[in-house]
Amino acid sequence: MRHAQGRFLASELDDVAPDGARFHVIPVGYEESVSYGGGTAAGPAAILAASDQLELWDGESVPADLGIHTAPAVDCCGGAEAVLARIEAATATALSHGGLPVLLGGEHTVTLGALRALHRQYGTFGVIQFDAHADLRDSYGGTPYSHAAVMRRAVADLGLPLFQIGVRALCREEVDCRAALGVGHLDAAALARHGIPDPLLPPDFPERIYVTFDVDGLDPSIMPATGTPVPGGLGWYDARRCLELVMAGRQVLGFDVVELAPMDGFHAADFAAARLVYDIMGLVQRLCR
Repeated sequence: MRHAQGRFLASELDDVAPDGARFHVIPVGYEESVSYGGGTAAGPAAILAASDQLELWDGESVPADLGIHTAPAVDCCGGAEAVLARIEAATATALSHGGLPVLLGGEHTVTLGALRALHRQYGTFGVIQFDAHADLRDSYGGTPYSHAAVMRRAVADLGLPLFQIGVRALCREEVDCRAALGVGHLDAAALARHGIPDPLLPPDFPERIYVTFDVDGLDPSIMPATGTPVPGGLGWYDARRCLELVMAGRQVLGFDVVELAPMDGFHAADFAAARLVYDIMGLVQRLCR
């Protein structure tokens, strides 16, 4: 079926039934706790629209050959728990069809719904976070379901191992939380000074992983269209190299691209986010088991 919010790569691909698609794209335009610039509610629709300009050949392969199904957008009305329950249900539906869930946000809080569904099905797995911020506050703005607390929920509530890449803005609470909960990291400053290590992840990091990519992990020169841009972020090819290193040989259970806040008249960022989604699909196709 066609959806009002569009489909991923609709200009190039026919509809694919859920059972025939490896990738299940789930638009989640949830925006409730953003704390600086707004606009993430429009992120999923902008990514879907920009995907119409992608080429099927990603430079090395055609990820679309594995099948892409775009699910109906998640209803984001109501409180955080109600929305998270719907995200969890949508993720579980993708898993029931043998698909790999691909969430399009929306603010970073949406990741928690997917993690809950995957945790229910698989138990423990690792989370790889690309982000300018640690998102490890116990609460922010009066809620534990803030975008600034989503990784705290993943580690403290679900018990998931976490590795962070590209972080360059933390509060004291988050520094302490990293130490107390054993959160691994390759921060942007260390990457700039010393380059990208190989191997990047600790040797005992889980083989099953979920990748969450907040677009503010990229440098604002590449990605200005986000609510909380921070200078000194990842370049495009550094981000790609980090993705390759953390994904190669592992089983990716799902991934998301979140926090795009489209800017009127500036479609380069929308396209970059859509390309990022498709590139990660390609890495899943070529590198993952």
